[in-house]
Amino acid sequence: MSVRFSHLDPGTPESDWQEALRARTLVDLEDDVDFLVVVAAHPDDETLGAAGLMARASSRGTPVVVVVASDGEGSHPMSPTHTPEQLSSLRRRETEEAVSRVAPGSDIRFLGLPDGELHEHTARLRAQLVAVVDGAPAASADRVIVAAPWSGDGHRDHRIVAEVVASVCAPRGLLHVAYPIWAWHWGGADDVPWVRARVLRLRDEERERKRRAIACHTTQIEALSSQQGDEVLLHAGMRSHFERDVEVFLGEREEPAVSDGLDAAWFDAFYDRNGDDPWGFETRWYEERKRAILLASLPESRLGAVLEVGCATGILTAELARRSERVVAMDAAEAAAAKARERLRGDPRVTVLRAAAPDDWPIGEFDTVVLSEVGYYLSGPDLRRLLHHIAGSLSERGCVVACHWRHPVAEYPLSGDDVHDALNEMIGWQTLVSHRERDFVLEVFAPLTAVSVAEREGLV
Repeated sequence: MSVRFSHLDPGTPESDWQEALRARTLVDLEDDVDFLVVVAAHPDDETLGAAGLMARASSRGTPVVVVVASDGEGSHPMSPTHTPEQLSSLRRRETEEAVSRVAPGSDIRFLGLPDGELHEHTARLRAQLVAVVDGAPAASADRVIVAAPWSGDGHRDHRIVAEVVASVCAPRGLLHVAYPIWAWHWGGADDVPWVRARVLRLRDEERERKRRAIACHTTQIEALSSQQGDEVLLHAGMRSHFERDVEVFLGEREEPAVSDGLDAAWFDAFYDRNGDDPWGFETRWYEERKRAILLASLPESRLGAVLEVGCATGILTAELARRSERVVAMDAAEAAAAKARERLRGDPRVTVLRAAAPDDWPIGEFDTVVLSEVGYYLSGPDLRRLLHHIAGSLSERGCVVACHWRHPVAEYPLSGDDVHDALNEMIGWQTLVSHRERDFVLEVFAPLTAVSVAEREGLV
């Protein structure tokens, strides 16, 4: 799940969460274990989410290992006073001090993976976790707890860590529990799967140790300086969620089987049943209007080298070609590719391929990538592979335009909103255009260095 939020938002009041907690009878977490592993995506996750659990384990003499995936060096990307390297060093020291307050003598392992790019380093993260759990003191599987950020927290790095932890714990039968961090900020009571919730009721001494541990993370709870870009990340309202007398953990359920994407045979059969214009691209005002909105949303009049993923019969391809140096258009269905070739015959700028994304990826760099009404045909893993192909093929001046139907279709593995959630999680991209209607969503993405149309033309 992807959620748009800002640390600058006031967020959900803690009083709302206290009311939600009082309204439910929650099961206690079984905390009498032989081995505790706490995994964090960034320094301070472990303290905010599980400091009380670490304190409980430590007081019983239970070995505690803390694995911190990244150094959190991206916490202040616009800081005028601190480099990422300086932040990395500071945040490691803060974590060491914080953990020493709740679980002195714990084994802390900093992996140093890039902040915001954990999706590129899952193999190393998994290998480190395997080494930790397989090297645990002799204990039965039901006497081990692995705590990690919640997969539904709304932060991509947290989701990636949760998925990797699940892949390690599930085959070993280890208890994997999740601690929310940002969900307390952006969410409400209906966003929490309470049926899977377990609580650790903190003793006064544990609560005080946790408060002192949180205070160690000064780069997050205090401004780095008075200058813009050095603002407080965890304001008092956010911190209040972690000053409770309980810690909430969610049992991470096993992921449902991933739906397979629709293959080329499905599309060939669809064209065979419904003719050569099955979606009404040539006859419906809805389609004509949507194409006009898409074309008007592109930030440059000249599009350079264009890749169109899922060109269908080539109507949009022809419009793109008029503004392009060259176009590579691809579609999984032979009937669609043949119709597109016929429509665009004689235009030397256009190459039409019968090719299925993400497997049949064309070679080259592109300035404009069009992903229109195609992403929801893919499985989740294939969509992620497709987006990484796009990111690797996009030029420095490039943009990605995506447009998708929002209504549910039983045969499609994903929804249009699922596709755009995944696009909005892509690190290193900014959203230039966001157009959302009841029927479709259209967005344009570009590298963080891209400027607006008005800025490019000297209007601002």
